[in-house]
Amino acid sequence: MTPLADPLLLLAAGLAVDAWLGDMPALFARIPHPIVVAGRAIAFFDRKLNREIRGEASRRVRGIITVVVLVGAAAALGAAIEHLCRGSFAGAAVEILLIAILVAQRSLFEHVCAVGRALTVGGLDAGRDAVRHIVGRDPAGLDEHGVARAAIESLAENFSDGVVAPVFWFAVLGLPGLFGYKMANTLDSMIGHQTPHYRAFGWAAARFDDFANLAPARISGVLIAAAALFATDGRPRSAMAIMLRDARKHRSPNAGWPEGAMAGALGLALAGPRRYAEGVVVDPWVGEGTARAVPADIARALILYRNACLIEWGLIVGAWLAWHFSLLA
Repeated sequence: MTPLADPLLLLAAGLAVDAWLGDMPALFARIPHPIVVAGRAIAFFDRKLNREIRGEASRRVRGIITVVVLVGAAAALGAAIEHLCRGSFAGAAVEILLIAILVAQRSLFEHVCAVGRALTVGGLDAGRDAVRHIVGRDPAGLDEHGVARAAIESLAENFSDGVVAPVFWFAVLGLPGLFGYKMANTLDSMIGHQTPHYRAFGWAAARFDDFANLAPARISGVLIAAAALFATDGRPRSAMAIMLRDARKHRSPNAGWPEGAMAGALGLALAGPRRYAEGVVVDPWVGEGTARAVPADIARALILYRNACLIEWGLIVGAWLAWHFSLLA
């Protein structure tokens, strides 16, 4: 394998570009973001196949077809681009740019940081408005502690969904894996809900996303626990212990792993009862610390997140170096 085609090297470079440039708003002011294009495709299938005149069994079958077609098409597009890019500097640059676009490393940091800043400077109403952009629940009834917890929970869960999982699937399957995963995750965020309209049609999307995140969620929890080793007041042992003890309490088969690690590392209690569009979810708490999170806890969580991203990047670079020098030996 030539260095230009080495997926680990491309991945490390893509993460570095994302950390540097973030969302690249200047670029996507002119062209639609790939996730926007994916969203339009999902909305088209939703309109055509998820009509309420059909029974639930029929809508479930159509939801399965939607997942198979759209995830398959995304993976096929990734395979075609990867084939065209193979073996050239221009192709490597395109792959690096695509990785940077589809990994939400910097943008997640900025959105969560904005919640802490809004709470500190603008008060509760500003915090609620800021957190609305990163959570699926209704923030109108949240107090300051609820807003801070919601931001920290979103940081932990989206570290898994938006950073570790895309990296994992690119490392395993290249651009087809990255494209297929991002389509699956967008399907889940758009139609994988328990509302009457999506309960049947979105069933396959939710289940497929759960499967795709099984390994990344657990990896992300371990990375957060490792990140606590390098935080001034981090609690790595507690992070691992709480994660292993409480992860399965969460209603999601995956979100409890990074949230449990984050709760243990920070000495907080996360999850618990929450209000979503489909109603109130009465879940047990994850962690054994205080539930009264404050903006300073958001800042501490962001330090853990930054450390976890750096550890992930270092592991990728280390794996590439080990592989490269093993070939030279």
